[in-house]
Amino acid sequence: MSDLVFSLIGSGSAIGVCVQVSASHQHFHPHSIKIPGDITLGGLFPIHARGPHGLPCGELKKEKGIHRMEAMLYTLDQINSDPELLPNITLGARILDTCSRDTYALEQSLTFVQALIQKDTSDIRCSSGEPPIIRKPERVVAVIGASASSVSIMVANILRLFEIPQVSYASTAPELSDNNRYDFFSRVVPPDSYQAQAMLDIVKALGWNYVSTLASEGNYGESGVEAFMQISREAGGVCIAQSVKIPREPTSGEFDKIIKRLMETSNARGVIIFANEDDIKRVLEAAERANLTGHFLFVGSDSWGAKSSPITELEDVAEGAVTILPKRASIDGFDQYFMSRSLQNNRRNIWFAEFWEDDFRCKLTRPGIKLDPDKKKCTGNERIGRDSSYEQEGKVQFVIDAVYAVAHALHNMHQDLCPGSFGVCSNMDPVEGRLLLNYIRAVNFNGSAGTSVVFNENGDAPGRYDIFQFQMTNHSHPGYHVIGQWTNNLRLNVEEMQWSGGDKSVPESICSFPCKPGERKKMVKGVPCCWHCELCDGYQYQLDEFTCETCPSDMRPTLNRTTCHPTPIIKLEWNSPWALVPTSIALLGILATSAVVITFIRFNDTPIVRASGRELSYVLLTGIFLIYLMTFLMIAEPGVVVCAFRRLLLGLGMAITYSAMLTKTNRIYRIFEQGKRSVTPPKFISPASQLIITFILISVQVLGVFVSFAVVPPHTIIDYEELRPPNPDLARGILKCDMSDLSIICCLSYSIVLMVTCTVYAVKSRGVPETFNEAKPIGFTMYTTCIVWLAFVPIFFGTAQSTEKSS
Repeated sequence: MSDLVFSLIGSGSAIGVCVQVSASHQHFHPHSIKIPGDITLGGLFPIHARGPHGLPCGELKKEKGIHRMEAMLYTLDQINSDPELLPNITLGARILDTCSRDTYALEQSLTFVQALIQKDTSDIRCSSGEPPIIRKPERVVAVIGASASSVSIMVANILRLFEIPQVSYASTAPELSDNNRYDFFSRVVPPDSYQAQAMLDIVKALGWNYVSTLASEGNYGESGVEAFMQISREAGGVCIAQSVKIPREPTSGEFDKIIKRLMETSNARGVIIFANEDDIKRVLEAAERANLTGHFLFVGSDSWGAKSSPITELEDVAEGAVTILPKRASIDGFDQYFMSRSLQNNRRNIWFAEFWEDDFRCKLTRPGIKLDPDKKKCTGNERIGRDSSYEQEGKVQFVIDAVYAVAHALHNMHQDLCPGSFGVCSNMDPVEGRLLLNYIRAVNFNGSAGTSVVFNENGDAPGRYDIFQFQMTNHSHPGYHVIGQWTNNLRLNVEEMQWSGGDKSVPESICSFPCKPGERKKMVKGVPCCWHCELCDGYQYQLDEFTCETCPSDMRPTLNRTTCHPTPIIKLEWNSPWALVPTSIALLGILATSAVVITFIRFNDTPIVRASGRELSYVLLTGIFLIYLMTFLMIAEPGVVVCAFRRLLLGLGMAITYSAMLTKTNRIYRIFEQGKRSVTPPKFISPASQLIITFILISVQVLGVFVSFAVVPPHTIIDYEELRPPNPDLARGILKCDMSDLSIICCLSYSIVLMVTCTVYAVKSRGVPETFNEAKPIGFTMYTTCIVWLAFVPIFFGTAQSTEKSS
């Protein structure tokens, strides 16, 4: 008989003759609720947490398990009592406990498909030898659930093989949107891809660009973080500092290592967290142990939402956390229903007694079990919400919407396939799964929160989120406060946010601080949100945030180096020491020259003046006067007229002086050379002849200057190179006449020729008699002049070239 019992486990239970088979039915469903009905819906809920090693189930989950499961029972009651929705048709249910473990849920979900599995029972006989009467297991037309994405994925793979539609109330993994792999899966909550976009929008709205991610191992956590990272890469502007995964079975000290790793990039204070409640709590505990309260700025997914369990006794660490939750509403009808549940009126919930003990922290008496003396005895008169705290779990609304979505689909299907029929007609017995899926995807009704329940082509619900922040300070009721919404775009009230210690200013989570004006960004390779700031030095200014550019030659950077402005233009001022000293000397020279001229004029007809060659002496004094006058032209503000006179008089004064000197030394030389050969005086030694010769020599200089005027007209320039030191604040442009080195040489070259020629004649005239005292002073003058010029020319031009090379 034991073989018979074993063989019937997979195919149902027998009634009538084979009693043992009937018992086997109860053994097969130790963790399920059976609600009879014309059409049966499956339900998957995490009634218990994942068990420790070796055990499938752990402690009871009051909110995520019992609340959600009771929401399905409540909804079935509402539908079955509604004369307008599925009239004369009763919805039943087979509800299973997934124990928050995907593999265990897969084993349990085989219950939903056993009616579709054909088994050969021809070799099965009862003790009387007759074939058994086998009760056909109920046929599940659709499944409500599961909660965790990893569980939904595992179950969806088997339900699609038997074409059983599945509607989840909490699974948000993006990969479930793949209609090719999960074509029978739908959900009334939006996928994490919407959630990830909303979280990215929050990060950007807070001005953060450098964050870390933290994910529980599994489909929900890993796919959520992957969606966030992918969207952030595509959108740009946000970089991921660390991407940390929490192992499915974390070892001792694992969370302390995670916090230590997050601190390796301490500037990334923002932490995007896709994790289950237990992992969130342990992360907060590790942060508290590391004395990092207030450092991390958590942005939590809907698994955190507005739950109190992850932050109990860790409020200081969680303060300021921004969380997201699909837009929801508290269902008053469910509150009234659930708070009215008792041990007497809720016997259909096989886990309600366990919930009762956990909720009221008491112990129920059971036959044969001794009561723990440390725990009080349950009286059965306790009331939910009166003797225990109660707050509606956040996904209750979505459980209700999921059940109603299937009910509306069945209602529409019944109207089309069974018009005018009462109850389930033959066209709906059995219900075709793929056809029902089409009706589910086509529903459009107002859900329990007043918002429309619709599905897109992938079976996803639209993205509608409330954004919360956990706040403690400056509130009469510390807790989660709504600070914004997201419906395809973000509406965030930043002014209503507050952070650790009640601070209103938004903390920073950035890799690098903005560069100061005048600094460019030098990007860190591979991390577009990180950079080093480099000052634009010298004559550079900040062209854009990445580039420094050199200012034009006539400009210098502003103090903040964000632009260039014209370099100040200067000229030699009369009150400058560099002007006062030479003008004083020149003035003395002019006065002395004028005094000599006046003396010569006064004693013009005296023998001494006449003997000195007064005509050439006047010419010589004129040249000296012009040389002194040239000092004032060199200091005067440059202009076209001033520049013309500079070029004219620079060489003219010297040409006049040396022409007169040359004429004198030539006359002396010719007189004494002629005297050695003949008593006849040489030609052109009269004063008139001497003047003509002098003016001819002078005219060459004048002609050369006027030719240069025609070739290069006199004009001014601003020299920005002469005063361009390393410090641009000291840079100046000098207003000067455009007189190049070549033009100066041209102006002075003729005077140099005259000077050298004069010196040659002075050397030749050195043997004149002692009584002729004019030749030797002229010779001495020319010798010293040559020495001065020999020193001046290489020093002047050599210094100019060195300056050009150094600049």
